[in-house]
Amino acid sequence: MSSSSQFSFQLPIAVPADAYHYGERTDGGSHGVVLTKPHVVELILDLAGYTLERNLTSLQLLEPSCGKGAFLVPAVERLLISAERQGVEFSELRNNIAAYDIDEQHVVATRASIVSILLAHGATIGLASALANSWIIQGDFLLALETPRFDVIVGNPPYVRIEQISPGLQAEYRRRYHSLYDRADLYVAFIERSLQLLSQTGVLSFICADRWTANKYGAPLRQILSASFRLDSYVDLHTASPFESEVIAYPSIFTIRRGVSSRVHVVKLATASETECAGVLPAIGTGMTVPGVVCELYDAWFQGDEPWVISSPRHLAVLRELESRFETLEADGETRVGIGVATGCDKVYIVDENVEVESDRRVPLVMREDIACGSIRDARRFVLNMFGADGKIVSLADYPALSRYVENYRPEISRRHVAQKNRASWFRTIDRVYPELVSRPKLLIPDIAGSNEVAYDEGRFHPHHNLYFVTSRTWDLEVLGGLLSSRVALFFVWSYAVRMRGGYLRFQAQYLRRIRVPQPTSLANELQTRIRNAFRARDFVVLDALALEAYALNDLPAFDFVDTRR
Repeated sequence: MSSSSQFSFQLPIAVPADAYHYGERTDGGSHGVVLTKPHVVELILDLAGYTLERNLTSLQLLEPSCGKGAFLVPAVERLLISAERQGVEFSELRNNIAAYDIDEQHVVATRASIVSILLAHGATIGLASALANSWIIQGDFLLALETPRFDVIVGNPPYVRIEQISPGLQAEYRRRYHSLYDRADLYVAFIERSLQLLSQTGVLSFICADRWTANKYGAPLRQILSASFRLDSYVDLHTASPFESEVIAYPSIFTIRRGVSSRVHVVKLATASETECAGVLPAIGTGMTVPGVVCELYDAWFQGDEPWVISSPRHLAVLRELESRFETLEADGETRVGIGVATGCDKVYIVDENVEVESDRRVPLVMREDIACGSIRDARRFVLNMFGADGKIVSLADYPALSRYVENYRPEISRRHVAQKNRASWFRTIDRVYPELVSRPKLLIPDIAGSNEVAYDEGRFHPHHNLYFVTSRTWDLEVLGGLLSSRVALFFVWSYAVRMRGGYLRFQAQYLRRIRVPQPTSLANELQTRIRNAFRARDFVVLDALALEAYALNDLPAFDFVDTRR
């Protein structure tokens, strides 16, 4: 598959050498390549059907980000063995492999590895070099055009935060790929482009971070999948270690074909050991029991852009039943979920009462560290308000003390992205501060926690960005706080939220908004009183029981969480 004859690259803008970097995997922007373990690679090739039971010389395989060859080397080894069995000359394999990488060093290293394999199988040095040069292409896969359809697509697409990519390249990627929505990671574009290149009978199998399956930025990609593709299997590796280095990636393996999803095998591996990986296909195919491998069959998969709830069919059935009977938290139009203020430079904008600025520019602030056991400590800290009541940035000429204060930090705060975008208002915070929010009663919920830690603020503080808040004109907030503190509310968040190492969850607005609640008027006054009293007493055993009564449930399926409510 010659890069000069069958592939071309359109680079509409200059790509700086340090615009981004990817290989098998980049760890959180560290630009370090982390290799997938060989037995995990073998599992992915097997899931994609790239096995020695087939005539691999009849298939075209794509690896869109080959790095140092973790996937390509074993794939080529399989192809050569198949060619020998089929009596196919190696010179006829030029069109069977295509692999991309943007990094010249990766390309050189991988070509060298492939040449070694070909020589070991008896190829001449000339043929080995020609095939390696043909198969492995240096360039940006996301900008490559005129590529054929592929029967097998495997790999580990790069994890690169969109903000790490140069603005011009970002714009070009977003123009080409509908999946690059909001703050999507670059891997979603790799998945979208790979799906476009899948043949009618082809199979894609990737190992990748699983964030896109549940969060907001993954919605367009989930919609694409639902419309034209079907998920064959999903292997959850949350507690496993599929990479050669110890990294926090929250990965999964998913296998996709064209068509409409029906039944899907969901497999969970405890450690992703060689034994567990070898047991995945038997578990899917025959139901064989393998220690550390749990395989469940979903009779139907998720539609449209709805999040994928990867738990168990029983959990999903209970979740769907609750969703059919109750409305979402904000459905009444009078209840709102929000997030606290982000400043962009807390050490400048969060001050104590001794900082000399105009008093109406200081707004009382509560941070995550101020909340413990449901109580809110007044740390006497404030956030500086750079906005007027009309929502416009204030004039520093009207606030001389504030002007003197921010001028002391001008070099530091002018370097922020928000200041670069708004040079005239270089001193603004990222978010607007709303002084009127202070006096409103609200529920405060920390972003990261083991369970739902809900505190009631009767109207004293503006929340910081590591806190979410709930206000309502419909609910008695202490009653609502009791319901939101229960295992029933936690069940909704646990079902949808990003799960982190150690069992902790992200209580983000997108997940809090998925909590279903009964109508306040449907709850008897006596029940509301008991919920309110239990919330004030932080009696979670009672709250859990009262919530079951409020939701007319006998029980919930068991689910693991770190109970940090106490």
